[in-house]
Amino acid sequence: MNTPLLERITFNPKQCGGKPCIRSMRIRVTDVIELLAAGLTPDQIVTEELPDLELEDVTACLLYAAAKRNHPVLQAA
Repeated sequence: MNTPLLERITFNPKQCGGKPCIRSMRIRVTDVIELLAAGLTPDQIVTEELPDLELEDVTACLLYAAAKRNHPVLQAA
């Protein structure tokens, strides 16, 4: 899946242990996913919890997580 939204997800081995972050900030994709799992809405995340984010960042996190979970599984014959 190649979408411009996924370009918001960045990797830097010197930042957050190389974990995927949002737009080179020290906000990890997992931080956003955990907030969503805790019941916060995307609007709450960007207005109350992580005001440096944009709604598109939250969508990018979801797309990234979905792409990672949907990887092909190879089985030995």
